[in-house]
Amino acid sequence: MNYRHAFHAGNFADVHKHSVLARILVHLRGKPSAFRFIDSHAGAGRYDLFGPQAARSGEWREGIARLWQARREAAPWQALLAPYLDAVAALNPDGKLAAYPGSPLIAAHLLRSQDRLIACEIEPNAAAALAGALRGARNAKAVGIDGWTALRAYLPPKERRGLVLVDPPFEEVADFARLPTALAAAHGKWPGGIYMLWYPIKERKAPDALARRLRKFALPNLLRCELVLGPPRGQAGLVGSGLIVLNPPFTLERDLRIFLPALAKMLSPKAAVGIDWLVREG
Repeated sequence: MNYRHAFHAGNFADVHKHSVLARILVHLRGKPSAFRFIDSHAGAGRYDLFGPQAARSGEWREGIARLWQARREAAPWQALLAPYLDAVAALNPDGKLAAYPGSPLIAAHLLRSQDRLIACEIEPNAAAALAGALRGARNAKAVGIDGWTALRAYLPPKERRGLVLVDPPFEEVADFARLPTALAAAHGKWPGGIYMLWYPIKERKAPDALARRLRKFALPNLLRCELVLGPPRGQAGLVGSGLIVLNPPFTLERDLRIFLPALAKMLSPKAAVGIDWLVREG
């Protein structure tokens, strides 16, 4: 299977993933020392919402378009989602939603001059597009490397602080099985880093097995949050988005409990949110 994210850019799962990503980056910006952001499976970086793929699926209309329409509401969640929406707005300066930033461009928008971004992508067309999207960003580097290899090659970074996003395409069922081992190995090389894992929810078997496997490793403080639009449908498609954060910022759980329920309500009247700790120390 050749996964092409352009069909899914800006959908509900991207909104979930990228809103949480932005909150973690904002937290890292709260201290003056530099940090590193490593994006293991970065994709193309920028997506045309009126291009043939996104227009064909229309998934973004049930995702970022709904949040975009509500972005000026006076509500508690608005300030928490503002950094994420600012990154989207940077690609749409005329105020009309036509392009969507992937995680590398969201990070590039939020990084300061002293911070660094390594965006990894192995698929040739996406890698070329990523390099073009990041051209001119002096503190960002696009690398044509397999994301799993990158977790070994680029850790630990010289900065003591930072975030690693692990967001594989899940072209193979084995991607679920690789996540716990890859995370444990990465944490062993850089125990002070924050790690954010994304996974799709089509049914409960694979996500629940992932949680059980992660609990077996000696990993501290694993925070899980899921956004599910409806009951599992097996092969019928994606119904939910899951994130697991290792070493989460102390503010993250509080932030999630404020903005995720509001976000779910905007995306679907049947949407549900789950926030819990797989492992919690202290």
